[in-house]
Amino acid sequence: MNKKLLILFLFAPLFLFSQEETRSGFFIDANYFYGTIVRHNKDIAHLVTNHPQGLILGYNKKTFGTKRWHREYNYPDWGLSFVHQNPGNDILGENYGLYGHFNFYFLKRNIVFRIGQGIAYNTNPFNLETNFKNNAYGSDFLSSTYLLLNYNKQNLFKNIGLQAGLALVHYSNGNFRAPNSSTNSFTFNLGLQYEFKTEDPEYITDVIDEKVTEPIKFNLVLRSGINESDYVGLGQHPFLVVSTFLDKRISYKSKFQIGADVFFSEFLKKQIEYLVASQLDRSLTGDEDYKRVGVFVGHELTLNKLAIVSQFGYYAYYPYDFEGRTYIRAGLKYYLTDEIFGTTTLKSHGAKVEGVEFGIGFRI
Repeated sequence: MNKKLLILFLFAPLFLFSQEETRSGFFIDANYFYGTIVRHNKDIAHLVTNHPQGLILGYNKKTFGTKRWHREYNYPDWGLSFVHQNPGNDILGENYGLYGHFNFYFLKRNIVFRIGQGIAYNTNPFNLETNFKNNAYGSDFLSSTYLLLNYNKQNLFKNIGLQAGLALVHYSNGNFRAPNSSTNSFTFNLGLQYEFKTEDPEYITDVIDEKVTEPIKFNLVLRSGINESDYVGLGQHPFLVVSTFLDKRISYKSKFQIGADVFFSEFLKKQIEYLVASQLDRSLTGDEDYKRVGVFVGHELTLNKLAIVSQFGYYAYYPYDFEGRTYIRAGLKYYLTDEIFGTTTLKSHGAKVEGVEFGIGFRI
């Protein structure tokens, strides 16, 4: 994983959004969380020995409707956040992360849902000689996602507000380096917020937006990255994914997709060779093709030039059995122009991540 590229892609959209809304106010918040690490994989059972706890700090910029996406999503906030998690286990170390996030409001803005995506640093990753028990994190830098669902009461006492609810914090290196069992922490959180009072404009509510539809469009995407087999020591290898699909935009927010992927995964070739040579899997002959072909359906949720992508796929060509015949892809897309976009996505088989994909594509 190119760490500089990942950081740039994660936070560039937020820096661009910062140029859109210069007259709105902002607030900061701090949340303490305490919970448990979910045993989503039996391989991490020995690491779940205590209750994780930590702190989430956030900077939040308001929107008031100067852009259509503000109005479509009920005037969300965007911002930056910092998360520190101590899992209570020296083997796992501690995690320090920086994120870009969005806050979405419901029920008269009393309920807030936050999604944050960023990169985290782990203080004690896997090391074959000094920390071989940490099979959750194979690298010091990790991709991380966190979700918050809070009851939110702003300005409860002057500028101070209160919030409380649930949080889920995920850490994984996207199989960039083995091992990568990852962790998911389900937690309860309680926090305070402080609003910096400014002369905020009124919410713009009197705009009648035109209905948005488009004809069917053709898309071609090239995705690539680096990943590694779960068998430690086989090394990191590049992969290439060629994707073609059709999409249909039915509203300002939504596009639906149908398409196909061709996967060239060098790590699978090395894994097959290793299993045959070691005779760990006697059902293999060594002639198995490491390439796969999948078909998928998907959805794209538009936030101005940024979009959230989700796809569900099935391998139509599947000569080597690896983690099952279905796969999931989720991530972000940013439109550089109406026809050209960049994308970063996470491809997984259920909770098992195969790799982080960086791509470039066009839509005509």
